[in-house]
Amino acid sequence: MTIFPHSGTGPGSITPDGSPVEFYTRLRPRGEAEIVGQVTPSGGSVLELGSGVGRVTHALLEHGFEVVAVDESAEMLARVRGAETVLSRIQDLRLERRFDAVMLASYLVHTADEDGRRALLSACARHVAPGGAVLIQWTPPEKHDARQAGTGRTDGDITITLAAHEEVEPGLFSATMRYAHGDQVWTQSFTSRRLSDDDLRAALAESGLHLDRFLTDDREWVLAVPAA
Repeated sequence: MTIFPHSGTGPGSITPDGSPVEFYTRLRPRGEAEIVGQVTPSGGSVLELGSGVGRVTHALLEHGFEVVAVDESAEMLARVRGAETVLSRIQDLRLERRFDAVMLASYLVHTADEDGRRALLSACARHVAPGGAVLIQWTPPEKHDARQAGTGRTDGDITITLAAHEEVEPGLFSATMRYAHGDQVWTQSFTSRRLSDDDLRAALAESGLHLDRFLTDDREWVLAVPAA
């Protein structure tokens, strides 16, 4: 299987995975803290894996959660305020602590690297407390199959466009996002693996997790729990 490198362009720093730091500082939360609140006790502990600049971290803190933010980019973590931060690859994380909720957002579960997906989900499993919640953001197959280059959305004064989307191998897609804010433009290119419901359930089971239910009507947020 061919793994295409991630890359990014635009003003400011670009992390090794192609994420434009300055762009991500401009994004707003999109209800993630409220979703966490559906399954996490008030004031509970949250381990946020792949926190980036703290877009969701800061919203979680405002909702009263105790947050540990993890990211492999020191430049990203430097923007996080008010939370404990840990500089680490998610796959390598071993905090010897367990949390009421573990978040794996940003569609990281769609990595093209099968071993990498297993390692990501294993990190979730070893850090969630008994009876706790693992919240995973993914793209359901019906939404994935409807993707078309040129489509997008606006987020305030930011425009986000899927500039390119191509199946390069069966089930493996190469995509480029275009982000615009005023006269500033960034791109972020990456590969992702299409996952069916059965693929997701199997990947979770392999790491000792069980798909409990979907937390949003669009099925984008998954609740997984430790397997019995």
